[in-house]
Amino acid sequence: MKKTVLITGTSSGFGKETVKLFQKNGWNVIAAMRSPENEKELSGLDNVLPVQMDVLDKQSIGEAIDKGIDKFGTIDVLVNNAGFGAIGAMEAASDAIIKKQFGVNLFGVIDVTRAVLPVMRKNKSGIIINISSMGGRITIPFGSLYNSSKFALEGLTEGMQYELNPLGIRLKLVEPGSYRTDFSGRSLDFYGSGDLDDYRAIFEKFTVAAKQPGRGNANLSEVSETIYTAATDGSEQLRYPVGADAIMLIQSKLDKGDVEFKKMVAGNFGI
Repeated sequence: MKKTVLITGTSSGFGKETVKLFQKNGWNVIAAMRSPENEKELSGLDNVLPVQMDVLDKQSIGEAIDKGIDKFGTIDVLVNNAGFGAIGAMEAASDAIIKKQFGVNLFGVIDVTRAVLPVMRKNKSGIIINISSMGGRITIPFGSLYNSSKFALEGLTEGMQYELNPLGIRLKLVEPGSYRTDFSGRSLDFYGSGDLDDYRAIFEKFTVAAKQPGRGNANLSEVSETIYTAATDGSEQLRYPVGADAIMLIQSKLDKGDVEFKKMVAGNFGI
């Protein structure tokens, strides 16, 4: 029987590429997104079911999973890919931005996972792949909210191994570096320094460096291929860093220690 994967955040970027890769390899794919009525490419693929899901809405999560199971019978792999990034001074962040940051990147993952786990427990098997970031292992200027949400996701995923591995369910973390997706246009909020002048000059320097043309890895397929590997390699490997910058920076933090790594990153962003 074909295996079935549920992937969240599939309207663009990593999510869309991952849907196409699983489908190409013969999987059934439940492609969850906020506005499936606007999706033309994925809806035309065999064995791909676009479903409406907002990870901040528990009702939509349950309905999407029910539709997927009605269509394909089960869920073998869950890929929690939907994400949001808030970039700015923590002090300047509104309550709404803070709640959205943790709502999408952590609480949404928890809610989708809890909704899928009864199926996996019944099957006594399953793989949950959480899309973290190199920002779940290292930090960048003005990324304190985003970084902390991904650090929390890493702890959640690592910790769940102890309760889910005995039930036949494995956990995976994919940690992409910086890629040239439309994440910055659709799912990134550069809220900056607000009305707090003390942060403004520093944030402007950071923004100039962060938005340099050509910054970031161009090959999105590296990420989708790593996600597919995590789903199919049969191992208990937990972390899968992907992208030259992610591999280099994660190792550099280990090698340099906290103080020297902080100085290196600050210099890289001109602050």
